[in-house]
Amino acid sequence: MASVPLLIDTHCHLDAGEFDTDRDEAYARARAAGVSLQVIPAVTAANFSDVAAVCRRYDGCLPAWGLHPIYIHVHHRAHLQRLKAQIEAWRPLAVGEIGLDLFVPDLDYTTQEFYYVEQLKIAREYDLPVLLHCRRANDFILKHLRRIRVRGGIAHAFSGSRQQADEFLKLGFKLGFGGAFTWSRATRLRALARELPLEAIVLETDSPDIPPEWLGRGRNEPAELARIARALAELRGEELEQIIRQTTHNAHAVLDLPAV
Repeated sequence: MASVPLLIDTHCHLDAGEFDTDRDEAYARARAAGVSLQVIPAVTAANFSDVAAVCRRYDGCLPAWGLHPIYIHVHHRAHLQRLKAQIEAWRPLAVGEIGLDLFVPDLDYTTQEFYYVEQLKIAREYDLPVLLHCRRANDFILKHLRRIRVRGGIAHAFSGSRQQADEFLKLGFKLGFGGAFTWSRATRLRALARELPLEAIVLETDSPDIPPEWLGRGRNEPAELARIARALAELRGEELEQIIRQTTHNAHAVLDLPAV
């Protein structure tokens, strides 16, 4: 019998300050839980070095380079050239984390849109997929994806409608599901996680953020991906092995991940 593929955390900020006191231990717990690969997205140009340090230190941690919409107050146009230089110095799995955020107040939309569009162009130039932050902004995200075609990628922490999900799938994207769907009150998101074709889904933690229900407001970490996978299997009424096998296959389909 073929062995069950190991888990892939397609979105994890192991470089974040919340892990400064126990990063080695958090990484070890993830490996012990069967998490073989972690995608570590950058969020600012200054953050590139932190992501690079984590990816050099820990086997199976792989970078994505990008400028996050929440941090538009620190981005400068020159950082787009730094992004291109970083891609050329260390080709990442994707350009990310990029996108739009219409949830956080007082984030200028025009500035967000500028950096999102320019990074889509960079992803197209380097033939890279993208990791999308699309909180409350799916239609705006999709509008630009139809205009600036990239190599697909992942709609991280997806929480849109089924119609929006189908539009992402048409454009070659997978949809990231993590701790949010495990909350019993998240009825619409749970219905979506249950009803989407399994071929559409990849797993993620977004550690240290978006904790699953069993952690309450506690810090999330990549080791929780194993229990998130079990929760998805129970929600869908499917075998855990099939959930792991298919979501691992899905991640490989959109990212140039190494075999493990």
